[in-house]
Amino acid sequence: MNFEGTIALFQYWNRLRDGRPAPRRTEVEPADIKTLLADTFILEKDTRDEAVFRLAGTRLCAIYGRELKGFSFPSLWREKDQRLMARLTHGVLRQKSVLLLGYEGFTRSGRSNRFELLALPLDGGAEHPRCLGAISMAEKPFWLGAEPIVDAVIDSIRVIDPDKEPMFLANRPAIPVPSLAPTELETPQTMSEYGRVRRIRHLVVLEGGRDEQPMD
Repeated sequence: MNFEGTIALFQYWNRLRDGRPAPRRTEVEPADIKTLLADTFILEKDTRDEAVFRLAGTRLCAIYGRELKGFSFPSLWREKDQRLMARLTHGVLRQKSVLLLGYEGFTRSGRSNRFELLALPLDGGAEHPRCLGAISMAEKPFWLGAEPIVDAVIDSIRVIDPDKEPMFLANRPAIPVPSLAPTELETPQTMSEYGRVRRIRHLVVLEGGRDEQPMD
């Protein structure tokens, strides 16, 4: 985790859960994270079992140039990445995993900025899975909020077990995400430095951490 907002929200969530897989959604007090609210969001599942925004902070809505409430979360990314984002979000909502994502956002004019996204599970019961998250910015250029982000490319993905991994994973860098094009599926040589790895289609899986469970 690289940005103060991301770290602060993780610490708050970690204190609330107190060793449980996730805190109850009713335990989250907006007043406790008032300095973060503009950058935070809550996701839920709609009637199609798709992750949508239940709430979104004012700065996030300004960055994307629209009211995000009710908007599809995976649709913020390029079409080729939307299925992957749906599966990752399913893991947060249904399997109580923690997702840390680095990505580059682009405007129609080609301007870009780096972002870090954190998604944290909330216990809303089997019928009402929820997710608390935040999007932090590497920089705040003058155009951000005036020119909406309309496209995003994933740079790195971490699925974290906070009980088994160091809090900020300082000794385990995020894995760069290769293009999903069939001609670029080779495992980067630098993966060897992360220990034992396995490839499942276009994903690279690190051995260790939470036991594997199917997301479907």
